Amino acid sequence: MKKKYFLLLFLITFFKITTSQNVQLSVYSEISIVTAGPGTELYSAFGHSAIRIKDPVLNLDIIYNYGIFDFNAPNFYSNFAKGNLTYSLARYDFKYFLRSYKNEKRWVKQQVLNLTREERQAYFLYLENNARPENAKYSYDPYFNNCATILRDITNSILDNKVVFKDDHIEKEQSLRGLMDKEIYWNTWGSFGINLIAGTILDKKATTSEYMYLPDYVYDAFKHASLYINNQPQSLVKREDIVLDFKETNLKRGLFNPFLIFSLLAIIGLFITYKDCKNEKRTKLLDFILFFITGIIGCVLSFLWFFSSHSTGPNNFNLLWALAPNLLVAFLLLKRNQKKWVQKYVQLLLVLLLIIPILWIAKVQGFPIAVVPLLILLFVRYLFLSKRLLPSKI
Repeated sequence: MKKKYFLLLFLITFFKITTSQNVQLSVYSEISIVTAGPGTELYSAFGHSAIRIKDPVLNLDIIYNYGIFDFNAPNFYSNFAKGNLTYSLARYDFKYFLRSYKNEKRWVKQQVLNLTREERQAYFLYLENNARPENAKYSYDPYFNNCATILRDITNSILDNKVVFKDDHIEKEQSLRGLMDKEIYWNTWGSFGINLIAGTILDKKATTSEYMYLPDYVYDAFKHASLYINNQPQSLVKREDIVLDFKETNLKRGLFNPFLIFSLLAIIGLFITYKDCKNEKRTKLLDFILFFITGIIGCVLSFLWFFSSHSTGPNNFNLLWALAPNLLVAFLLLKRNQKKWVQKYVQLLLVLLLIIPILWIAKVQGFPIAVVPLLILLFVRYLFLSKRLLPSKI
């Protein structure tokens, strides 16, 4: 029964799109950039952008939403890990779009564009063609090809050199990582995870166009953009409306946040290290845990760098503290006697840790702030091991 329902829905949608190719928008039609506020989950923390086409004469009120993905799609998680993210454009009645945001208590604003009837028709035909089943899917990238950047690209494609997105209203010299950190509170697992897996590509200075990977900056960019009509600049946005007026929500913050967890681990580890120094012994379990955890993280980061298509995976200097070989060394450290190379390896880890603050201060790459307590613990423990990790002192 469910399959029949979806088949019927597909056929109706296909019929609507097919017949819409001959539809002519009236003079009362409107094209709007719709911006929604952030939600409480990580995937909605940046807000959302979409395009609305409304024509009261044709009884048309459609949202074009490029933010659709399916957790149940074949090989979703393996494709996600490899960076092969497939999103889709969904075309449906605006009232259903609005209902979902009303239920989540997220604000929604629209910016009605200052377009001629011909330009509105061009938007309509472009989006209707994109919504066809054979065109609806696209390769998603959270920073360079998402629901927000696509609206920028569509507008540039249709209006060409008639539109100019200005940058005099934004704080310049920002990086993609810096812009992201303003949107997500630093002491959340979401912020920690994103900053952990993202390499130096997020630390380069963003162009005005690249700011628009975030819905808030799409909203501001359209608000301040100029549209040249008869060689005279006019505002691209004709009117702004508050569709849903809710107080802005924030990403959920759990009690067991990353800074707290890593701080507790650091305190326990430093205390054990102090006791080990005092008693001239080594707690093998602590060494195993530290090397095993950093080794696992290192394996994930190495995979994202060398074996995935994630644009942010390469050149990730978090590998300076989370090395994949640590996973092997973790098991070697359970033994009583160690080979000389293990001690040399630990000394290398110390040197690599010292490089991190240099890269951070020089703004080569930003690191998760919450990981600082763990880095302190690693440095102290590695310093202890570099002096104590000999057969006669274990």
